[in-house]
Amino acid sequence: MFGEEMKKFYAVIICVLILSPLAPAHRQRPLANENKPGLYARSIEQVLRLRENEVDLATAALIISENWSDMVNGRRYLAELDDMAIEIRERLARKRIEADFRAIPVINEYLFEELGFKSLSEASDPNSLFLHTVLDKKQGYCLSLSVLYLSLAERLGLPMYGVVVPGHFFVRYDDGRRRFNIETTSSGGNGSDQQYMEKFNVPQGNKSAIYMQNLNKIQTIGCFFNNLGNSYDKIGDIDSALKAYKTAVEINPTLPESMVNVGNIYLKKGQVNKAINEYLSALRINPRDATTHNNLGNAYTEQGRYGYAVSEYQQSLSYDPNFIDAYRGLAIAYAKQERFTSAITTLRRAIIFAPNDANCYYQMGEVYNNKGDYDQAILNYNKALKIEPNLIESYYGLAVCYSKMGMVEEEISAYKMALARKPNTFAALVNLGNAYFGQENYSEAIIQYTKAVHIQPDEAMIYYNIGAAYSNRKDYDKAAIEYLKAIEKDPKIGDAHYGLAIVYYHLKQYQLSWSHAQTALKLGVEISKEQLDAIKRRL
Repeated sequence: MFGEEMKKFYAVIICVLILSPLAPAHRQRPLANENKPGLYARSIEQVLRLRENEVDLATAALIISENWSDMVNGRRYLAELDDMAIEIRERLARKRIEADFRAIPVINEYLFEELGFKSLSEASDPNSLFLHTVLDKKQGYCLSLSVLYLSLAERLGLPMYGVVVPGHFFVRYDDGRRRFNIETTSSGGNGSDQQYMEKFNVPQGNKSAIYMQNLNKIQTIGCFFNNLGNSYDKIGDIDSALKAYKTAVEINPTLPESMVNVGNIYLKKGQVNKAINEYLSALRINPRDATTHNNLGNAYTEQGRYGYAVSEYQQSLSYDPNFIDAYRGLAIAYAKQERFTSAITTLRRAIIFAPNDANCYYQMGEVYNNKGDYDQAILNYNKALKIEPNLIESYYGLAVCYSKMGMVEEEISAYKMALARKPNTFAALVNLGNAYFGQENYSEAIIQYTKAVHIQPDEAMIYYNIGAAYSNRKDYDKAAIEYLKAIEKDPKIGDAHYGLAIVYYHLKQYQLSWSHAQTALKLGVEISKEQLDAIKRRL
């Protein structure tokens, strides 16, 4: 996927399967990859155990395709690739062209003009990664089109290699005497090394880095794994994503994008120190990568190390002044430090670059909200909603502002708008229940709290809230049930014990009332002498 897509890497299940090559059918002479051991590999694990010159790239790619979809018949696609290679070879023969650099225009004309293979503007569909999909749909992105090109070159015996740069992947012809690059996303056009290095900000001075080198087939598969991980990440299977990314790092230990993706998964898992280590390792290879500095800033923010976070966000913006995520991250770090003026200034700069970015206005609302300027906060939340009417975070922010301003009806309306778009938002349900509770609308409060309980059944305080609502409604039997659920989840909720003392008093169960009152006192709840004396008298 490399390109803009390098930030989004797509993944697939890796397991054992049987993928046998078709026997050559009525050929006058075999293709260049004939009888390679890699043609008979049955799993990716077997492919990775082969020597590099034994690997068949197309077979490896189609093994992954078969695992991704049970509907894929890899042998059919291998046969299709063989037929394409034979057609190209016959065209070369008719033109009396040897299988060398002069074959490139013939391949380009056949693939891009006659068959109509083309580049996707973005890799939004994870299926676009796979070789079988490229062959079916005649479209792909830089890595998947390059795998197709390399697979045909392998069958024709052409000395071609994959090449990776930050965010992109292309093909290079190199026979030791002639060397030039082939851009598969531009119908096989050429670009010089210098053009690629300038366009994709290839770091200089690190001779061990993988960038701009001729990759062998195992290394190309490693880049494939780098992209594979994001398919899992996209569907929420972060454990499988982590496994794919780690495989990419094992194969290509000097490809920093793989390390960054491992770090991103660790950050999602809450393993912040591990994430930081991965980001720092990536920056040792590519110290000028804006995305990695931004992600490292996110990790430091997660740890509460806001000074370090500010430094990383600023580094990110020094390398990419248009990086909106870094502006937002920097504003968050400033706000956490209560440097509200700096946060607002940062977001205003971001809005200059991205005037239609709803999240910038939402973040501005958050800063003003934390600053206590609720009118400005409301103004910016509403600006965000004009751009993105379904941005529930803005509705939630509005509700919080209205609550602080004592505008309960407006608060309730905002929570309802948020829940209409995402009904299972736990915090919104609880706060909406609290708003109804404040209005003494206990029945409606109970409805909202009960919805919240279904989402997080182990949250003890929600049972306490339900119990309090029933108690205020003088439904003491039900209140007792809910209070007991609360202390079952967390016996140290003193207020729940106090609630039970009140409820049992009204139920005339004075011994239980006294017992829970004593427990509440031990847990630090203040109970008036009059209340304690009232229970004593009943005893």
